[in-house]
Amino acid sequence: MFLFPLILAIIIISFIFDQIVDYKNATWFSKPIPPLLSDVYDAEKYKQQQNYKWDNYRFGIISSSLSFVLMLTMLLCNGFAFVNQIVFEITDYKILRTLLFFGICSGAMFIISLPFTIYETFVIEKKYGFNTTTLKIFITDILKSILLSIIIGGTLLSLIVYLYILTTTWFWLLAWISITAFSLFMGFFYSTWIVPLFNKQTLLEEGELRTAILTFADKVGFSISNIFMIDGSKRSTKANAYFTGFGKHKRIVLYDTLIKEMTTHEVVAVLAHEIGHFKHKHIYKSMIYGIIQMGIMLFIFGYFASSKELSEALGVEDPTFHIALIAFVIIYSPVSMVLDIFSNMQSRKNEYQADAFTKKHGVSEHLIIALKKLSSQNMSNLTPHPWTVFLEYSHPPLDARVRYLEE
Repeated sequence: MFLFPLILAIIIISFIFDQIVDYKNATWFSKPIPPLLSDVYDAEKYKQQQNYKWDNYRFGIISSSLSFVLMLTMLLCNGFAFVNQIVFEITDYKILRTLLFFGICSGAMFIISLPFTIYETFVIEKKYGFNTTTLKIFITDILKSILLSIIIGGTLLSLIVYLYILTTTWFWLLAWISITAFSLFMGFFYSTWIVPLFNKQTLLEEGELRTAILTFADKVGFSISNIFMIDGSKRSTKANAYFTGFGKHKRIVLYDTLIKEMTTHEVVAVLAHEIGHFKHKHIYKSMIYGIIQMGIMLFIFGYFASSKELSEALGVEDPTFHIALIAFVIIYSPVSMVLDIFSNMQSRKNEYQADAFTKKHGVSEHLIIALKKLSSQNMSNLTPHPWTVFLEYSHPPLDARVRYLEE
């Protein structure tokens, strides 16, 4: 049986490869800061940032190693087959079996990972002044996330399994249509339905900032009236801003931490960059790429969902949808990694195009200052290893962006 050794090889090689890439990146932590970024950190802040990177690197080694050992244990000890046997003894309904199977696996992983999440949030992030969340908010967030996963994830998974039972021949197509429809629906309503469960969003009040944003948007022919501020400071001091939704549902969301740290010109420059993405239709192109990628994966899985070999690779004799899905996802992961590399390459290209939009409209100097402030505030790595950039970065490194913006 070659599939089980293949799955083991993929898990082991992927882990080793990730560790090598992370190690190579860590060797560049102490590289001199590029001259263009010399004003991002003072000596004290840079030393703190170095410590932050090393703490996260060491923490990453421990957490990823544990995940690796757990996955190997599940594979070598027929752990997935054991959980599958439990759900088969509980119920004869296929949809409920799948829900219970993933519920047990997800629940176990949640319990195991919870101490790491607590340590990262209340020790590492707190140590460097990022965490502002309380224990009450932390627990409430977890409970809400679990409930949403059960309701939304459970409903979508149930539908997919039902479609598989209904027709194995056209399962991939029906599942593709359903997942695409769900993704589009969430794109429209995520910010209005889901975000309010975790954060308070308020319309940006009338004043200098709102006027400046609307004036710039009108100048470049971008229609927007929904400008919101979100209370990101209730969980972290890190700053952010994003666009969400489509058509009349699109909105600008500014973190209160961003507004606090930046001038009006700098905030407008950040949003000009995001408007550049819309003008170049990057959001739609990325969405179409993701839909196509999902369709290809489902098309391939559709041929193997009923495969006896896939289920046997994880120790289950009779073909089982959820077991086959896990085996397939592992086998497909190298393909997914390659596709992600190409996706990141295109994303970095898109970032330069959006930056060019800010140059065209005369706000690039303010964007440079804003990007430097964001990097300083978030203690970003200014010297990433080229391998890490190539494999993982969806944005160009800061020094590359500043060079481009200053041209």
